Amino acid sequence: MREFMDYIQSAFYAATGWNRDNSYSYLNATTDALLRFRTPRGLRLTLSSLATPQFATSYQLGTIGIVDGSISYLYSTVPLNNAIAQSAKIPLPDLLKGYRTLAELPDRDGGIGSGGELIKDVLAYGRLYLPMSMLEALVVKRISPALQLQLSAVSNQNLRNGGTILGMVQYDRGRYEIEGLASSDGGLLGVRGLYSFGGDVDHLNAPTQSTATNGNGTGNGERERIYGRFSTGAELYYGTLNKSGGMSLGARFATLPTHKGTPLTATMTINPLMGTISWNYAVMAGNYCSLATRMDFNVYSYESEWAVGMELWRKRGAWSISNEFEEETPTPINTTGERSFQTKMDWRKDESLPTPDTTLDAAENAPPPPPEVVAQSKKKERSFQAKLEWRLDDPDVEPTALPDGNGGDGEYSGVLKARLDQHLRVGLLWEGRVKSLLFSLGSGIDLRRLDSPFRTLGLEVQFSS
Repeated sequence: MREFMDYIQSAFYAATGWNRDNSYSYLNATTDALLRFRTPRGLRLTLSSLATPQFATSYQLGTIGIVDGSISYLYSTVPLNNAIAQSAKIPLPDLLKGYRTLAELPDRDGGIGSGGELIKDVLAYGRLYLPMSMLEALVVKRISPALQLQLSAVSNQNLRNGGTILGMVQYDRGRYEIEGLASSDGGLLGVRGLYSFGGDVDHLNAPTQSTATNGNGTGNGERERIYGRFSTGAELYYGTLNKSGGMSLGARFATLPTHKGTPLTATMTINPLMGTISWNYAVMAGNYCSLATRMDFNVYSYESEWAVGMELWRKRGAWSISNEFEEETPTPINTTGERSFQTKMDWRKDESLPTPDTTLDAAENAPPPPPEVVAQSKKKERSFQAKLEWRLDDPDVEPTALPDGNGGDGEYSGVLKARLDQHLRVGLLWEGRVKSLLFSLGSGIDLRRLDSPFRTLGLEVQFSS
């Protein structure tokens, strides 16, 4: 389950207009969420609060043989009014959903707000782990709409020199993004970048043209097939103390939100020094199902690894009787003169019912319904595009989800995540919401050891206000 502080940090990036997906480090974020999700161990309870729009706290207590915990604080100079802090109202996909759809790239090459004007947006975060007395800190500073500084540090007596510090400079122009980093651990220096093309990137600086829409969003032939964005990048790092280095290359294709077909993400990464090639593929098979697979191959040792994963959402009310069916059940009319059982219990008489003759006369004298009502009463046939995609037509006016005791999203009630690798290790995770509590129940299973297959088992509960 996504931690509350990470959710608040995402709200800060959204409020300041920073896109974390446009980074080489997030190239495999979608498949990692579907294939490398963490299963809880032991019992863990988290209490969090967004006390003010600029200050958040979180307290965590767990037990895995020994009792441990942590205390976290976060401060933002930007009011996080767009963040829904109540655990009873947070949309479940924001916390639990693994498949991530790419957001539209902002135009930072021109216009107001894309230049180098000074911005004073700052985020400060600190966390203290007990009883090991480990401290971690994070400071994010926005210099301009395209430039951001990030400094993170960890203090622990078990680390070399008592801790480590990592500094990062990020420069994002939408079409391309460059990062430079330096770490005190081994004197590491590195640079990485990501360049995007195709899809919405080609229209960042182009004037908006009005085109006729079709089943895939626009009238041009490009979006009639698959409308997405290509990204390619690389990273290079070198340790000045141990005199060692490394590099990797990567490419990604992902469909955009305007694509009306099946959302998918495909990535490939290559490590030339280690000889490792990795292919990742994720697809959102439906509104309630996502699938992912990963294949790794080493050209030097000819060893390979694979993994498959699934994410299945449970629709709210899927196992309950529909209210519409109850409303359509006809109510029997008492045609006899005897009082009904309900009126006897209420010590009253039955309400007067219209006689059949009166009902027929009223129906004959009633004006005919307008043509619009008659047209709407006819059964609407699904469109050809909806039949090809095995779905229903999109409603003309989508109902607004009202917040209730089970959450404000109103569509999902929980999600089941599962993965399997070549070593027959299975990971199962069930996440959802009960009243105002968010829970995560999971287990790690080793099918090669049937005498004791359950390797890990845990439950996490979160509450926030």
